[in-house]
Amino acid sequence: MSINDFEVSFQKLRWVCDPASLGIESTAELALAAEPIGQERAVAAVDFGATITSEGYNIFVLGPVGSGRTTLTRQMLEAIAAEQPTPSDWCYAHNFHNPRSPVALQLDPGDGRRLADDVDELIEDITQAIEHVFDSDEYQDQRDELLREFREERAREMQGFEKKAEEAGFTIGRSPGGLVVAPAPEGKVITPEQYKQMSEEERDELDKKREQLQDELVDLVQVVHRREKEARKALRQLDRQTIQFATSHLIDDLIQEYKKCEAVVEHFQQMKDDLVENVARFRDGEEHTPSFPVPEAFIGAAYTPYDRYRINALVTNEGLEGAPVVFEMNPTIDNLTGEIEYQTRMGALTTDFTMIKPGALHRANGGYLILEAEAVLRRPFAWEALKRCLKNQQVKIESIQDQVRIISTVSLEPQSIPLDIKVVLIGTPLVYYLLYQYDDEFGKLFKVKADFNTIMERNDETIQAYAQFIAAKCQEEDLPPFSAEATAKIVEHGVRTASDQEKLTTRFVEVLDLVRESAYWADRNGNEDLVQAKDVQNALEQFIWQSNRIEERLLELIEQGTLLIETEGKVTGQINGLHIAVLGDYIMGMPTRITVRSALGTAGIVNIEREVKLSGPFHDKGVLILSGYLRQKYASDQPLSCAASISFEQSYSQVEGDSASCAELIALLSSIGGVPVRQDIAVTGSVDQHGSIQAIGGATQKIEGFFAACKVKGFTGEQGVVIPAANVRNLMLREEVVEAVEAGQFHIWAAETVDEALEILTGMPAGEMDEEGNYPEGSVHRAVCDRLQQMAETLREYGRGAAKEAKEEN
Repeated sequence: MSINDFEVSFQKLRWVCDPASLGIESTAELALAAEPIGQERAVAAVDFGATITSEGYNIFVLGPVGSGRTTLTRQMLEAIAAEQPTPSDWCYAHNFHNPRSPVALQLDPGDGRRLADDVDELIEDITQAIEHVFDSDEYQDQRDELLREFREERAREMQGFEKKAEEAGFTIGRSPGGLVVAPAPEGKVITPEQYKQMSEEERDELDKKREQLQDELVDLVQVVHRREKEARKALRQLDRQTIQFATSHLIDDLIQEYKKCEAVVEHFQQMKDDLVENVARFRDGEEHTPSFPVPEAFIGAAYTPYDRYRINALVTNEGLEGAPVVFEMNPTIDNLTGEIEYQTRMGALTTDFTMIKPGALHRANGGYLILEAEAVLRRPFAWEALKRCLKNQQVKIESIQDQVRIISTVSLEPQSIPLDIKVVLIGTPLVYYLLYQYDDEFGKLFKVKADFNTIMERNDETIQAYAQFIAAKCQEEDLPPFSAEATAKIVEHGVRTASDQEKLTTRFVEVLDLVRESAYWADRNGNEDLVQAKDVQNALEQFIWQSNRIEERLLELIEQGTLLIETEGKVTGQINGLHIAVLGDYIMGMPTRITVRSALGTAGIVNIEREVKLSGPFHDKGVLILSGYLRQKYASDQPLSCAASISFEQSYSQVEGDSASCAELIALLSSIGGVPVRQDIAVTGSVDQHGSIQAIGGATQKIEGFFAACKVKGFTGEQGVVIPAANVRNLMLREEVVEAVEAGQFHIWAAETVDEALEILTGMPAGEMDEEGNYPEGSVHRAVCDRLQQMAETLREYGRGAAKEAKEEN
């Protein structure tokens, strides 16, 4: 076969989109894209997971960044959620039986905020009613009447006793120990001297009367204390009746308003009881503030006795149509499960149920919560808290302090809220498979996998969908429409990004970036009304120019001869391989010089990169395959008596992948057989042990890399690249390269086997083994086989000589 038989025609090097096939003059004529493009499998999975009601069917959306996974998932969930019922509101209220455990109240959508506002208004009404009723003349009269009766009764009894004591010659006085009876025969208390001057009989009689009167006084005081206690009790009962009269009808109105919610009605009943039981707080109208001067920032907000009756509207769905869709960008444990805030009062941290804040699980309850998987996994304790909520089907407020607390402190323990939610995690395939492998609970909680593809089939329907996508984004972002030629350029870029002439990329983030940049350059160039093909081409060229500084520097080094890359002539044991380098969002291909040196020996193939730990496992595997090929091809009847070293020259970084194994094998055979290899041809492709050339990645960039090297070194008209035949469909070369191939300046050859590549690179037939096991004269394999036989014979003779010398010495 001739070398021309392997050459790929320029028509196959690039798929070209015919603008006329679009049937438009510009995208302004198109209807907007209504359905997701190219993600039928993922769309069906999201729809299934979002609508099935069984437990555990949460969704993991997996796909690479830029595949539209987040945008499309969110749009789908919002459309599904709009058709679902709006979930309940949730509020927290004071627990009158256990203040540390606030009560969770469930209400109809929109009633949560209304209840909080109604209670705030109720508190204002109660405050005014209490102030008014306790300041009223009626209350004061009743209070005064109770006090007057008590005081009059006390005065009568005291006056009667004082009269009795006076008639007996005594009077009532006060001492540190209370009231005492003292002798006063003539209305004047006797002195100690007078008492001593009395006879013993007079003193005994005086003491006896005094003790009798003192006992009666003690009894009287006890009676007065009991009546005073009864008076206080009567006053408290009056206050209870008064506050009940002033407030009950106000609360009853709200009870009637919210009679459908039993928990709210019960809370109002407890509020009524609490108002009555704590009447003293409200009659005094006290606020918990210190009486001495303290800075307000140190004190904190004043606390009134009415604050315990307020309602914390935790989640309100007023105005929401359908179920909520929440995308939490920072999924910390607090942001997921809620948070209890604190404020400083007199130097101490305090809190109450009004400082409970909702988390994303609260806000998305009854709907959908979207989270980035990696973000959840990076936040301490967030992943475990999320799983607990899903397993228990309830939201319990947790914080990172609860997980690492050393000293026990008193805080709130709000009642848990029932959880009815679909959680959607978005992440890469690697994160999904790692979680599935190492987290036993993951598969039980996330049973739906929505796998986003990065490519789709290229056909008339998908091309039309591309054009509609461009039209939709132009309308959304107020960009000028694209001409048919410009749209065709975008489609061609989609094929290049997919690395397959029969596919289109679904990385619409990148496509949209190109649309925006093309519109920008159209505006800069004065094309304000219509984006033309030259504007798209300008955007592509600007992106390359902004990204290829390192590539240009390497080409400059090749042109200067600093990097030794030959693009003319023939050399034995040397070949131009190709590799790619990924520089962020830019992929460049570059040639690399591979050399092989072989000699007599038994060491086999030595991979220099491996010896210095600069090669990865896939590259090492590719080199080991070469040994299998040599044994299969040349060692059926004789041992391999060859030692060879393979090196990537002027390579100072990690070498990985097996795409250079074909080039390494050809250079190895060249070195062993002494067959020179063309240096104006570069080779890429991996090989198996049978000598078949296998497809590799980055074929387009590799060809363009060697094309650029030949351009700076000077075209000869003979240069080109050998690629695997299976990679022809992956080519989407730049127009410059295609034009050079069409003009005969550059060539692309496709080979299926090593033998075909050998013929292209050496100009000699590879040779096929005849029935006797010999290769024809003048073939590459015959040259290699002869050299290996010579090496084996030489080694055999050397071995005989060494054995003879050893025998003579013995």
